[in-house]
Amino acid sequence: MCDNFKYPQPLNPGDKIAIVSPAGIVNPDFVCAATRVLTSEGWSPYISKHALGKHGSFSGSIAHRLEDIANAFLDTDTRAILCSRGGYGAVHLLESLSGLPLERDPKWLIGFSDISVLHALMSSKGIVSIHAPMAKHLANENGADIYSQQLFEILRGNRPQYNWESHALNKYGAVSGQLAGGNLAVLQALINTPYDVFRKDIILFIEDIGEPIYKVQRMLYQLKLSGVLQSLKGLIVGQFTKYQSDANFTDMETMISLLVAPYNFPVAFNAPIGHVNNNIPLVVGSKISLFVSETRTTLQ
Repeated sequence: MCDNFKYPQPLNPGDKIAIVSPAGIVNPDFVCAATRVLTSEGWSPYISKHALGKHGSFSGSIAHRLEDIANAFLDTDTRAILCSRGGYGAVHLLESLSGLPLERDPKWLIGFSDISVLHALMSSKGIVSIHAPMAKHLANENGADIYSQQLFEILRGNRPQYNWESHALNKYGAVSGQLAGGNLAVLQALINTPYDVFRKDIILFIEDIGEPIYKVQRMLYQLKLSGVLQSLKGLIVGQFTKYQSDANFTDMETMISLLVAPYNFPVAFNAPIGHVNNNIPLVVGSKISLFVSETRTTLQ
C-alpha cells in the first residue's frame, strides 16, 4: 500500500457512473432504483452489460464480470463505478484488473462487504476508494438519507466529518494517519498477497457479518502475531452482525477490547460502519484524524 494516494477528480453534473456487479446476483429493482437516484443527483448512470445477469451464484461468468468492470475503468467518460452489491466473487477479478493502468485515470470505486477486495486492489495502485452503501441502500432510501447524501458529497469533492456517541469500551486518544480496512474476513484472506492492506502505522477500521466470535478472534490473532495489531495508530470497530454469543464471550466488542487492552492506540467502538443501514461512507487510503473522548468519537 502506498503512502501518497491519488484522488479521482470530483464528479461534475452529467458525469457517467457505471453500475457493475462484480460478485453476487443483484435484484434488478435495486439497480434500476439506484439509477434513478443517481440521475436525480445530476449524473448519468448506466447499467453495465452483465450487471443484471446470473451465472450460478454470481452475476455473470468471470469473463463477463471482468468485462464490465474493466470497460468501466478504461472508459475515459466514466468517472465513478458503483458496485451493485457484494457477495463472494470479486476476488476472481483481482489478477486481471491489477494488470490494467488504473492509476493513469483514477475513478471513484464505491461499495463495501466483498467489495473490500476491490478497495484492496485500489490501495495497491495508490488510489483512494469509497467504502460506502450500494444499490440496495440507495434504492430503499431513495438517496435521501444522510449516508447516501454523504456519499454524494464525497463524489462532489467534499469530506464529511463524522461523530458518534462514546462506547464504554473505548480507549481515548487522538491520532492522525492513513485509513485502511473494510470487511475483516475478506481482507484477512488477502494477507501475504500483493493486495494485503494490513501494515504498520495505519488507522484500521473493521466490520463483518455472520462470523463467530472465535473466528474473528483468530483473524485478529494473526494480526497480533504478525506484529501489525500492536503497531496500529488507531482502531475503529464497526458493526459485527448476525453472530451469537459463545461460552467465552457474550459479545464481539468485549473480545476485541480484551485483545487490544495492552496497546496504547485509541480504539473507537460502535462505529456506524458495516452491514447496517447506518453505514457511513469512508475514503479508504485517505489521511484522517481520529478523536476518541469520554463523550464522543470524531472522524475527519
